[in-house]
Amino acid sequence: MPLTDADLPHEVQVAFFMYRLLTDNWDGASGAYFGKDWAPIQYYFELYDIDNKITVLEIMKILEFHSIDFQNDQTTQKRKTAERAASAKNYAHNVKG
Repeated sequence: MPLTDADLPHEVQVAFFMYRLLTDNWDGASGAYFGKDWAPIQYYFELYDIDNKITVLEIMKILEFHSIDFQNDQTTQKRKTAERAASAKNYAHNVKG
């Protein structure tokens, strides 16, 4: 049976919840993922009365590190696929012409 959020320690559950509240930062030109906007984190910590802020923040930063890698790998894969498709299309056009 796969893990669910309920199977994780309380601090990890809180970190996932808080992480989802933060908005994502993307580069509009390249499509690169920059990570989360951390500006409102103190507000959220106070709003939800988070006790173990340091532990929750550390877990959130680990989530962000892995999310940045994953998102940027996905973007790179999509870009390479599009480049291959364009290259194949150009090759086919040049062979015909």
